Amino acid sequence: MKKRLVMMAVAAACFAGAAHAEEATQGGNAVVTYQNDVATLDPAIGYDWQNWSMIKSLFDGLMDYKPGTTDLVNDLAENYTVSDDGLVYTFTLRKGVKFHNGREMKAADVKYSLERTVNPKTQSPGAGFFSSIAGYDDMASGKAEHLAGIETPDDYTVKITLKAPNATFLHVMALNFASVVPHEAVEQWGADFGKHPVGTGAFALSTWKLGQELVFKKNPNYFRSGLPHLDTITFEVGQDPSVALLRLERGEVDIAGDGVPPARFLQFKQDPKYKGLLVTGDQLQTGYLTMKTTLKPFDNLKVRQAVNMAINKDRIVRIINGRAVAANQPLPPAMPGYDTAYKGLGYDVAKAKQLLGEAGFANGFSTELYVMNTDPQPRIAQSIQQDLAKVGIRASIKSLAQANVIAAGGSADQAPMVWSGGMAWIADFPDPSNFWGPILGCGGAVDGGWNWARYCNKTLDAEAEKADSMAKPDQQDARIAAWRKIFISAMDDAPWVPIFNEKRFTVRSANMGGEDALYVDPVHVPVNYDYIWKK
Repeated sequence: MKKRLVMMAVAAACFAGAAHAEEATQGGNAVVTYQNDVATLDPAIGYDWQNWSMIKSLFDGLMDYKPGTTDLVNDLAENYTVSDDGLVYTFTLRKGVKFHNGREMKAADVKYSLERTVNPKTQSPGAGFFSSIAGYDDMASGKAEHLAGIETPDDYTVKITLKAPNATFLHVMALNFASVVPHEAVEQWGADFGKHPVGTGAFALSTWKLGQELVFKKNPNYFRSGLPHLDTITFEVGQDPSVALLRLERGEVDIAGDGVPPARFLQFKQDPKYKGLLVTGDQLQTGYLTMKTTLKPFDNLKVRQAVNMAINKDRIVRIINGRAVAANQPLPPAMPGYDTAYKGLGYDVAKAKQLLGEAGFANGFSTELYVMNTDPQPRIAQSIQQDLAKVGIRASIKSLAQANVIAAGGSADQAPMVWSGGMAWIADFPDPSNFWGPILGCGGAVDGGWNWARYCNKTLDAEAEKADSMAKPDQQDARIAAWRKIFISAMDDAPWVPIFNEKRFTVRSANMGGEDALYVDPVHVPVNYDYIWKK
């Protein structure tokens, strides 16, 4: 995975010319299974690994990535220019791009969509990504109804002015949160737009039977010739992962969305008849345990440090058959800014007990630990529960569907502890800043946000903003050094227990075609549905 920030435009032809080892077949239906239902398909709201690639197949933004890579390419933007001072980005839109409802996409739609995400009434967990745009503060606080930094000189030009140079801005324009939506569809469906999505993407939603299945159909008017390859995709939900794997072996399922259950992982990996069906890829991921710093007793630093030192991370890695490495900081090892010299708060039961005593909890305390209900997450939570019990912390486990855990984590008075497994942070784009704003920055510490620890260090937020203003090529070494210091300083406050950095595994049937990278796409997590096909 590339370790430098991509700032140059890449010709659109690179996007359409993804190389394949064999010729793609057109048509057919792919069956994808998941245990849990999908929470939403609204690009301003959806923010979990399960719906991320679904949303990307329904919508487009100004920028995207070359399939299977982290290389930025133009998407709805045909081209763009950047002013000499790095403050003004002028995007020229493709002409003739149509929404699923048949209307042509225009510059006003781009402006509307970005403003909708920033509008506090939307409660978008991605609003903070756009804080670099001039006028963001006024709109986010409710003082303004529009972003002053976005202008539309004509139907095919979008001019965006930033408050300061920002090294990640083009990456932000490739996020799902920057997807372009038609105002009339949002106004028609209101809060239910996420169940009736309308975009410009390669697929459109055909049907959604809640708790049963979603069917995507090919967009015949998609602006990229020859895409998508599949006619339809059927997402079956409510499927136990073990049953889904058996069905995949029988040819009834094409992609087992929840992967191989841990109990069968080694058997599946080592069985010759399944060779080539298990696709493995590295990912910019960290699994972590959050502690809500605004709730007692986790408002006490020594309590948070004690929890960090009470947990045996190596045992947790063994639970998932060694599919990860133990973590000691928020950033994963492959991310620029990772501190190889940092040791962190190591496993030390005696020290954890001492810290709890110093914090006034010599007899421990009771709390709740929220966890997603898909195996192995409940078993990992039980391991954490057992470790905490050894130091006197009595944690009752709340094992819920993914959407319910996310909702509780984003609330002010629920989920004092959350094990992020199954929802753990995977980089939205390959830059350390992405591991800050949404999950550790003040902007994410809001109702509906992804900063489940409600951690807000304004000093570090200011340092983060300063780091992201270093947009020139000769500033990149200093910028990465600044980010390294920010994350280690955050660990001094111990809002999290970083647990492990996990690899990504996808299971596909022998009937599916496409490069392996498309099934463990680093950006279209977990699968780039636009480019895979049925043999």
